[in-house]
Amino acid sequence: MPQKRKSRGRSKGGKGRADLVQCSNCGAAVPKDKAKKLTTRVNFIEPALAKELRMTGTYIAAPRTLKFYCVSCAVHYGLVKVRAKSERHLH
Repeated sequence: MPQKRKSRGRSKGGKGRADLVQCSNCGAAVPKDKAKKLTTRVNFIEPALAKELRMTGTYIAAPRTLKFYCVSCAVHYGLVKVRAKSERHLH
């Protein structure tokens, strides 16, 4: 069978089995090393108020949200680009 990717689409190396995570969009069970991870920071304070508070030296906590996406949802949201056919296969 031909190989499309050197990593076979995973980042586990020779670890064996990876734990499953749920896709944040469709709910599919995806291996954690194959899922595409998106980390964003959520600010609960308005930007104008946050700027004033920063001027006074206030620390503003911005909690991080961590989302995992399956490959098809990651392509749909533009997190991963579809590569040209000539770039897909190993030579």
